[in-house]
Amino acid sequence: MSSNPHRASLSVENVVASTAIGQELDLESLSMDLEGSDYNPDTFPGLIYRTTQPKATNLIFRSGKIVCTGGKSVPEVTEALEIVFTDLEELGIPTDGREEPTVQNIVSSADLGATLNLNALAIGLGLEDVEYEPEQFPGLVYRIDEPNVVVLLFGSGKIVITGAKAVADAEAAVGVVTDRIEELGLFG
Repeated sequence: MSSNPHRASLSVENVVASTAIGQELDLESLSMDLEGSDYNPDTFPGLIYRTTQPKATNLIFRSGKIVCTGGKSVPEVTEALEIVFTDLEELGIPTDGREEPTVQNIVSSADLGATLNLNALAIGLGLEDVEYEPEQFPGLVYRIDEPNVVVLLFGSGKIVITGAKAVADAEAAVGVVTDRIEELGLFG
């Protein structure tokens, strides 16, 4: 990594991971037994179950698939899922056939510490990798192949990285973006 003064520290905002317990669930019955859960099949096909320590939202589906979102780290999401497994087991639902949690998405943010000219960036980064329609959305959407993520850049210098499967991918994306902006001479 270069010693770019615009290399910002990354803040993980949300981690989404999924797993499955290997069996179908009766969500109607589960919603009555699982204290604090919310199930309304007319509005959403899954049961919503929130944990407080760590704070996360778990979406439990009839198929046995569970999606955990809202954690600020992979260990937090893993811990939240362990709580769900324990709570299910306490209700007599075996989870020994469960899959290892798989990270689906890590959303993170950073501040590059300088304003950005998004019009110039849209041209400089190459129109094939960029979407920029300020009348639709105030940010520039920059698709990077390596790592395979999407970076939203804002005129304020703030960026959001989405689509990472590991924090290292998001960190690498910050490096790619800052190096590219520096190469183009477009830091404000």
